[in-house]
Amino acid sequence: MRTTWIAAAIALACVTAAQAEPAPKADDPRIAAILESLGKVRTVESVAISPDGKHLAWAVKTDGKPVLQVADVDGRNARRVTATKGCSETSVAWAPDSKHLAFLSDCGGKGAGVEEGKQNDIQVVDTTSKAAAQRLTHLTGYVSSLAWSADGKQLAFLYVPNATRRASATAAAKPQLGEIGVEGLEVQQVATVGASGGPVRVLTPAGLHVYEYALSADAKRIAYVAAEPPGDNNWWIAKLYVQPATEGAKGNVIVDTNALKGPLKDLQIAVPRFSPDGSRIAFIGGLMSDQGSTGGDIWTVPANGGTPEDITPDIHTTPAWLSWAADDRLLVSEQVAGASRVTSYAVPAQGAATPTTLFDLPMSLGDGRLSMSLSLTQDQSHAAFIASSFDKPYEVHVADLGAKSAPVAVTSFNAGLKPSWGKAESITWKNEGHDVQGWLLYPANYDPAKRYGMIVSIHGGPAAAVLPRWPNAGYGAAPLSALGYFVFMPNPRGSYGQGEAFVQANRKDFGYGDLRDALAGVDTIEKTHPVDDKRLGLTGWSYGGFMTMFAVTQTDRFKAAVAGAGISNWQSYYGQNLIDQWMKPYFGASVYDDPGVYGKSSAINYIKHVKTPTLVVVGERDAETPAPQSCEFWHALRAQGVPTTLIVYPGEGHGFAREASRRDVLARALAWFDTYLAAPAKGR
Repeated sequence: MRTTWIAAAIALACVTAAQAEPAPKADDPRIAAILESLGKVRTVESVAISPDGKHLAWAVKTDGKPVLQVADVDGRNARRVTATKGCSETSVAWAPDSKHLAFLSDCGGKGAGVEEGKQNDIQVVDTTSKAAAQRLTHLTGYVSSLAWSADGKQLAFLYVPNATRRASATAAAKPQLGEIGVEGLEVQQVATVGASGGPVRVLTPAGLHVYEYALSADAKRIAYVAAEPPGDNNWWIAKLYVQPATEGAKGNVIVDTNALKGPLKDLQIAVPRFSPDGSRIAFIGGLMSDQGSTGGDIWTVPANGGTPEDITPDIHTTPAWLSWAADDRLLVSEQVAGASRVTSYAVPAQGAATPTTLFDLPMSLGDGRLSMSLSLTQDQSHAAFIASSFDKPYEVHVADLGAKSAPVAVTSFNAGLKPSWGKAESITWKNEGHDVQGWLLYPANYDPAKRYGMIVSIHGGPAAAVLPRWPNAGYGAAPLSALGYFVFMPNPRGSYGQGEAFVQANRKDFGYGDLRDALAGVDTIEKTHPVDDKRLGLTGWSYGGFMTMFAVTQTDRFKAAVAGAGISNWQSYYGQNLIDQWMKPYFGASVYDDPGVYGKSSAINYIKHVKTPTLVVVGERDAETPAPQSCEFWHALRAQGVPTTLIVYPGEGHGFAREASRRDVLARALAWFDTYLAAPAKGR
């Protein structure tokens, strides 16, 4: 859920009120120890396996910055291949010759790079020599998504000329001041540069904002997902285009889901990929609430246009990333019931693809963000990727895709780290005809002879899922477990991992079926685990914040709640954001055409029913869920006499960047739960 924060005056009133509330001490040694442990993780920003399968390259956090390293494919003999200091090196990509390595570096100067005030440029280094890296570009703007052409003669990338911010709806929005809507728009385009440098060529039209792209095998065409600006708002109505890979070429629309009839109508498109012979394009099409959080069925369409075909119509998994192999197979990473899987799909000329599971992974693919991509060798025999779980931090893994053996971790960046939270258990149950799954974290130092309170933590999205992933520093489920609670993280209807019908099961039904699924999961756990039903808590962030706000208007079962970055009133929210396109696929119409469907799921309309003490927290400059939504909910609770506190964190966005803010919100939440979920004294 993405918004541009535009109600500054209302949020200022919220801040003024919130600052009057007393703050608990944020120096609890238990909290400090958890945050310190999480902060020690060395994250791997990107990884790539060389086309010949002999080497790996990765960007790993070192002294606070990601730096480039190269190693043998088994992880041995890792070494730096640049000599920079204090610079970030990211987005590694091997050339087809398996010798040269392209990457982004912010050593060049100021601009809109990875960090505010830094400008990324493309550099290439010969990993077989001691020569310094060559800087290919002198850009002024945002750059991402490096890709080599198959002949190794050029590099393609996404580029926002003269950008002042990252090209994403998740990035902090510009201040909305003065006359709104008349300023120039920043447009992301596909560009190329020669492998030895030279002029940067912008290929796609200035009137289209490109979100993802792919080169054909002969590098003569590009396929891309794009929409007219503004890019932040229009991803949900983006189309699939194909055009020659030349300057000034016009893109031809290959798929426009808004003009279709049938199951793909009004859904979203992601991860376009040319087949090896260039005749077809595969892509993922489905109901997606956020760009980058990809999931749906796999579709193919003739590269010159035609009728899209769903080649995975009956699967009960959620493909998230794909790549063609040479023999008309698709290698796919997908989510399945709260875990990850890599599958090979044999794609016929017509009809459904045949899946073969290559390996299941009781971990989460990716670096803690949204990508589940693999890096493949040229013959698609081996893959490299980043993975973590609840008990194993991030490491680089390598898989032999032709073997039955499990992938192997080839790095040990975080070998000394141990979880401070309890063990994780996958829980499954049935509800209203759905197979549902979730994760349960046990309390730290669990004693089966004791009874514990349990906090239900609802994920954001809603088109997302809780996967077994090492947590990031800050507010989340793991710290709640570390301090003595069971923590239940359900994947109710609307989540990825059970097929596209399950993802779409909450359309026009936010807060109802998904809440019943979560409560059924609570009942399932209580039958087999020592949970005190009178000590249930509820929390969530983003869509999970909405679910928290809505749930306490529907049930008194929860004795305490913490709503992070939530939405309390879908009707006012529609008018407060500049990305209303995401809402129509879920609600079926705009709020002006069908206000009732928005009102049906608005917590504010049932506020008289709330009895649950609720802490409300949000960032002042949240660009996804505006602070006024939290203010409206807090104001209503206070008017009803329900115990509540609102904290608006100055300068923070949807995910808190400052350690002081992360520590404070965690301290406040734990103090809130400890106050209202405290175990009864013995003898009472």
